[in-house]
Amino acid sequence: MTRTTEIRDAAAIGSWEAEADVLVVGLGCAGASAAIEAHDAGADVIILERSGGGGGTSANSGGLIYMGGGTPVQEAAGFEDTPEELYRFLMAVSAPGPDETKIRLYSESSVEHFHWLETQGVPFKRSFWPEPSMESPTDDCLVFSGGENCAPFSEIARPAARGHKPQTEGKAGPFFMQCMLRAVERRPLRVEVDTRAQTLVREADGRIAGVVARRAGEELAFRARRGVILTAGGFAMNDGMVERHVPQLARVGTRSATEGDDGCGIRMGQAAGGSLLRMEQAEVALATTIPSRLGRGIYVNARGLRFINEDTYYGHIGIEALFRQGGRAWLLVDDATFERNFFDQKPLHVAETIAGLEAEAGFPAGALVNTVAQYNRGAEAGADPIFGKRPEFLVPLVHPPYALLDCTTEGGPYSGLTVGGLATGTSGEVLDAEDDPVSGLYAAGRTAALFCGRGYAGSGISLADGTFFGRRAGRHAASGS
Repeated sequence: MTRTTEIRDAAAIGSWEAEADVLVVGLGCAGASAAIEAHDAGADVIILERSGGGGGTSANSGGLIYMGGGTPVQEAAGFEDTPEELYRFLMAVSAPGPDETKIRLYSESSVEHFHWLETQGVPFKRSFWPEPSMESPTDDCLVFSGGENCAPFSEIARPAARGHKPQTEGKAGPFFMQCMLRAVERRPLRVEVDTRAQTLVREADGRIAGVVARRAGEELAFRARRGVILTAGGFAMNDGMVERHVPQLARVGTRSATEGDDGCGIRMGQAAGGSLLRMEQAEVALATTIPSRLGRGIYVNARGLRFINEDTYYGHIGIEALFRQGGRAWLLVDDATFERNFFDQKPLHVAETIAGLEAEAGFPAGALVNTVAQYNRGAEAGADPIFGKRPEFLVPLVHPPYALLDCTTEGGPYSGLTVGGLATGTSGEVLDAEDDPVSGLYAAGRTAALFCGRGYAGSGISLADGTFFGRRAGRHAASGS
């Protein structure tokens, strides 16, 4: 069987099953966007999809799309946002090492991208939902999805809600992809389903010229006259790649991925000379604080110390808890702040005093007592000098009994996905180790490294990245340059 770590010589291909100007590998949100734009730029397009139909992990998502800079929904909901404020936030949340060029480009083009999505038939209700971080249970659109109104980001950029959910009740990923697939169907695009791409084909001059795939046990070759776009998902479901590149993710109970996220597209691009970027990073959500009122408690690590402001986006909390606290974290609440969360978690430890809770959970002597005493002093004064938690979430924890909710990797509600992948330019061109384009090869979505850099800006950034840079890859590949 052909391996994705190989690459085939075009001269050795006996016959081509079909050919087109542009081949797109994978039909999630990035692949759909790339195919639409390539067609609209005048290219003949074939899409190779490994399953029986499009959708991918995009169809399994919550459906939030991170957009800002003054979209019509933001304006209708009363949020003043500009491209510069969006840029400042994305630069801050991506540090260290943000991709300034891509962040600037996305910030300046985000409103245009919103209108493009609506043109494809994706509807957005002009409304705001006040519970942050996740999609609304109603058909309301806009949410704070990245801790924009929380420290430290609220001091860097003017806070604005930027998570846009297509207009449907509850989880919107399936509906969003239905809209995108209908946009694909309205165009004369050829979709080859149940066709699993396996390796790239290269001309003698180094240009990528096609893809070898398998369907029903048969090997087939598809030729690309202008370019191949890899939009085949990430590598969260490939245990070997996870252990090699981001082993912390192996400890996360739920992976926000489908079986197609096996790293095939990444390995194909790497075999063609593409370099890898941010493979050691991941999005990790620790969603204990749903509803957000539970952010009135405090997160503590194995030493009994706070490590983050609890009112922020649960993705920031999860990344901090997993990568910097070793997956050893607990949420401390008292009788006044406790309620069952979205996952109906029951307390792991309960005691009538903080000292008793400290002993029962096995924290170092005096550590938890001192942490809670210090926190309560600040909360009574309405201030959190260490982490800057907002005043409305600062409540002294003084009402026994006290409880700890399990936020360890063994018992906490963690979920994660990979954000590393092929290094790409601003038009989706795959870059080699010298930052030169691999001729004729493009990537977008989770096959490419997430554009905003370290961490995860907020819920919706992956769909935003996939659709926006998928579009750019489609246009550039269509040009044949």
